[in-house]
Amino acid sequence: MYYDPQRQLVVDYHGGLADARKKLLRMIGDPPTRYREDPVRIIRVVRFAAKLGFEIEAKTRKPVREMASLLGSVPPSRLFDEMFKLLQTGHSLASLAELRKQGLDKGIFPLLDVVLSDAPALAEQRRFVELALADTDRRVGEGKPVAPSFLLACLLWHEVLANWQRLKLSGEASHPALQQAIDAVFDSRVGEISGRGKLGADMREIWMMQPRFERRVGNGPFSLIEQPRFRAGFDFLRLRADVGECEPRLAEWWEDFSLEDEDARRAMVEELRGKQQKQRPRTPGQTTTAMADADAENDGEVDDAAGDAGDSEDAAVSPERKRRRRRRKPAAERDAARAASTPAADSSSH
Repeated sequence: MYYDPQRQLVVDYHGGLADARKKLLRMIGDPPTRYREDPVRIIRVVRFAAKLGFEIEAKTRKPVREMASLLGSVPPSRLFDEMFKLLQTGHSLASLAELRKQGLDKGIFPLLDVVLSDAPALAEQRRFVELALADTDRRVGEGKPVAPSFLLACLLWHEVLANWQRLKLSGEASHPALQQAIDAVFDSRVGEISGRGKLGADMREIWMMQPRFERRVGNGPFSLIEQPRFRAGFDFLRLRADVGECEPRLAEWWEDFSLEDEDARRAMVEELRGKQQKQRPRTPGQTTTAMADADAENDGEVDDAAGDAGDSEDAAVSPERKRRRRRRKPAAERDAARAASTPAADSSSH
């Protein structure tokens, strides 16, 4: 359709106005010929139908399933871009439903296999991704920006998580195990399409933040909240809490921490530290002062290599890593140094 501004008329050569009133999506020209010219039109038909809430006209719809194999000749990078157009229009869940409806739910977008599958074993992963997509649709509807890196991190998280857990069970320490798990997923699922640029770097940072959220004493929370991708990492943590992958109170604590001022944040950290000291079993003869000194040493004087492994899991399984401490300064000297400067953020997530 064209608009003539001088005569203020809509020039409609193909009955588009009538189709729009009927909420009908029709291909201009012969559909099989147009799909052969550019197979990506198969995906665009689905996207437009989902976005507009239109039905696909019968002749336009009929060749879609038969000609889907033509998408195999489309460069992966182009299909990757089309997939994100499907997911970032604000109608991602409707787009996935339309893919199923048109028989395009298998083999077209391998990265969407989990969310398009009906396998009971994948129910938890599917719910996680669906929550992420619903949140994306909400943000688009509110005019807020959405990041492809966040969506892709959600799509691939459970593969990273499975590899990470497997490596830890084999004896690998948590931090290097997570790095290896991420590298393996990049190599097998993202490859050269986008996994080596900024998109991949942002995904890595979101994933590497997750074990750091477990550590809420010392200066760790203050350095973590200053990270450029903190908000994305926190939103990811909140999704994990929503599906029961981590404690909801952990996400609630971080949300409160992010909204408070500096003094209130320090009070929150001290309160949590006091609770942990009460819950920690004492060694016979160990005084409260000795326990506090040990906490201070663990909080600020452990090697960077062990810093991200300060979560509850590794604290239990890697005692030899805790012994790799720097030479401890006298208490007075240490307190003066801490008062004079703020420790730098952990380098492991950059």
